Amino acid sequence: MELVPEEANVDAELLERETPGGSPIREERIHKTHFPGAVKQKAYRFDGLGNYFTKEWDLREGSGREFCWYHVELPKGNQKLALSAQYLIDVLCPPLKLQDILTLVSNGPFCGHVDGALVFRVNSPGPSASKFTHRLAARITENSVITVSLGRVPRLGFSPTGQSLLSEIPIVDNPNMMIDEDKGGSCGIVIREHVLEFLLTMNHSEEADNPVPKKVSNLIVHIVDTHMDHLQDIVTTLEMELDSVELELDKGGFALKKQMLDDRRFPKMHLNLQRLLQVVAHGEQVFPRVKEKCSTKSWFAPEDIVALEELIGRLRRLKENVGFIANRVTAIQAGLDSWQAAQINRKLYYLSFLSIIFLPLSIITGMFGMNVGGVPWTEQKNPALKDGFRNVLFVCVAMLLLLLLCFSTPALYTRISAWRRRRTLRRSFSLNRKSFSRRTLLGGGHQNAGYLRI
Repeated sequence: MELVPEEANVDAELLERETPGGSPIREERIHKTHFPGAVKQKAYRFDGLGNYFTKEWDLREGSGREFCWYHVELPKGNQKLALSAQYLIDVLCPPLKLQDILTLVSNGPFCGHVDGALVFRVNSPGPSASKFTHRLAARITENSVITVSLGRVPRLGFSPTGQSLLSEIPIVDNPNMMIDEDKGGSCGIVIREHVLEFLLTMNHSEEADNPVPKKVSNLIVHIVDTHMDHLQDIVTTLEMELDSVELELDKGGFALKKQMLDDRRFPKMHLNLQRLLQVVAHGEQVFPRVKEKCSTKSWFAPEDIVALEELIGRLRRLKENVGFIANRVTAIQAGLDSWQAAQINRKLYYLSFLSIIFLPLSIITGMFGMNVGGVPWTEQKNPALKDGFRNVLFVCVAMLLLLLLCFSTPALYTRISAWRRRRTLRRSFSLNRKSFSRRTLLGGGHQNAGYLRI
């Protein structure tokens, strides 16, 4: 299968060359990079004793106790899935075949053996630029692991412990606060305020605190664990955002609620939660099968099987938490919908009130405006009926006052009833207080140590 014709012509000339002895040998393919800088690559070599080293990107497997890990980080953007496949073809081919690469980059859950290697993926469909679209795939052999992720996964890599930001007490750089240099403001490391807010949303430490795996099974548990941490970070961020939105709704007024309805903020949040639930559902399908298949491998440690089981339980609890957040979003959206319906009903009430007022007036004016005989006060030439227009206006005013009285009577009755209840409560309270004081003063000589008789 030719993917790029220009590269195929170059490779055809370099695949076979003649040696001095005349026997053709197959040399390594010289691979051209079609997308320079498009993907980030990390390669580690573990010696099996708790040490790791960065290595070249040669996709070779380890020997003995050593094993290698190669990680590809696809860029986040609005590119098509075929472009992501081309990125992986450019990076992983050879030694991987097209079948292996398509297994890693395709959408949907998968766990199975491909060309003798265990491959699993939890790739969710959706726009790759969204932070709720997750793609994590791994190809596992006894001495090597190849993983592919969409964007950066926190805590996935390794770094020296001394480079950890959490190893010292930092100084928060807040533009609203002035740091006094005489009190030690210039000492120590300085972090931005938004960096501290990001650290507060994390449920894990930095990469420098990751234990270095001694076996391939430790590395697999580490990869699954960081995937869980990434999902948990997003859920925590959603919870904090939802809490702030609820506070804004409690303090905000008409303009804020209308703006949220116009922006469709909560329907979009609910859609993102459904995407996140899909990612969790993929993990529920894949990771139990990964545990079952890894339990049959001789190189997979039993304690890592137990660790995978705990991670699967954590994933189920995370799914319940996402369900709770979805219910909260639904409840807030229902509250906004009811508020909007109340606003519409209030406007309709005002409109109906005006129509009720002007409908009798229009009936009166329409009746006296009839061009027929017998209508009172309509004979313009009769001097005895010269006050007909004034009489019609008096009738209209009387009807208007009657309607206003009918509408205002219930409100006046409610106010008067509330005033009478408050007055009765105040009088009863004052009487009870006076009687209590009288009983206290009269019975003070018959009691000891200030106790009241019960």
